[in-house]
Amino acid sequence: MRTVKMKILVLLFTVACVVPAFAQQQDTVKVSKEKPKEKYPQFLFKGLLQARYVTSLTNHVDIDGLHHTDDEYTSNDFDLKRVRLQVQVKLTKRTEVVVLANLADFKSDPKNKVLENAYMKYSFSPGLNLVFGQFRPWFGIEETYPVDVIKSMDYSNQYYEFAKNGWTSFQEGAAIMGDIKIGQLGTQYSIAIVNGNGRNQPKDKDNGKQLMSRLVFDLFSKNGVKLGLNGGYGKVFRKDVHALGIDLTGNIKFNEKWGLDMQAEAKQGVNHVMYYSLKEADRASHLGDYMMRAVYFLPNLRYDINYKNLSSIECSIRYEYMDVNYKLNPNPRHSFTPMISLGFLKNYDARIQLGLIMERYNKETDNTTEHNSNTLILQLQSRF
Repeated sequence: MRTVKMKILVLLFTVACVVPAFAQQQDTVKVSKEKPKEKYPQFLFKGLLQARYVTSLTNHVDIDGLHHTDDEYTSNDFDLKRVRLQVQVKLTKRTEVVVLANLADFKSDPKNKVLENAYMKYSFSPGLNLVFGQFRPWFGIEETYPVDVIKSMDYSNQYYEFAKNGWTSFQEGAAIMGDIKIGQLGTQYSIAIVNGNGRNQPKDKDNGKQLMSRLVFDLFSKNGVKLGLNGGYGKVFRKDVHALGIDLTGNIKFNEKWGLDMQAEAKQGVNHVMYYSLKEADRASHLGDYMMRAVYFLPNLRYDINYKNLSSIECSIRYEYMDVNYKLNPNPRHSFTPMISLGFLKNYDARIQLGLIMERYNKETDNTTEHNSNTLILQLQSRF
């Protein structure tokens, strides 16, 4: 009897010990499934190196497209196009700070250069984000992605001309932007107000501001067809300026390996930089007579090879029409840029590009950049 009682007591004791052990084990599993709290600040560092070999294939035209009547010019060059370092700091779940510098700008006078992005972003929701500082306001396709993922050798001529006039590239100001739905249509929007002086200026030159907006409609998500509408108005030395733009993007996936990306963009606006660069006696009576206009089309054929480190082979050709003063003194600039690109690793982390920039003008002028030229560029890129 005692033996039976002893066995029962041992069994009860064993159960009493094992059951809490299992209960505690289950509690531990539950706790491990809980997401750990995110710690702030969070730091993300990025970098970009673009190194080039550039050679002019046109006699008496240098690597910058400037014509020379003598033989004193640079016809080929090894060059560091961009050496960018970026730090992105997430201060809270909703607040982040971004600083981007291009160290390659130290090659020449760094005044008003080097520092590119320097802004704070606060996200109230996906549909409402506030940006304040120095950044690239949205006024077209090219303002919405970095230069290291473009489908050509560089940004378009229109990007740089409209940047001079305060509509694109790095500007100081504030913006609100976000993703919203208009009915069933996915839509992106941006409204920005900027000084319009460009980057790293000590102060606004004229108390004038430029207001710009952008709407992007996701028309056909399957083929990435998006329509962008851009409009801007402002004051420069108390005179009215304006700009308009429209753009269209899309992609066709033929199969798992082959795809075709397409971009088209057109802009028109007042060229107030040209107007104020002239002596007052040489200016036409109205600022609005100085108008610039540009269009480009860029198809890009991509083959995803995914062989060892080689991820893709791409071929593109961009055609661009640009006229900086089409009303008073039209001289259209026609640019053709065929390019072949080898992408290594993922997302262009390593890339080799070979491109030819062919410039053609209706009227050539000696000793200026308004001259026909052909420039060959070999560019190596690394992102880290």
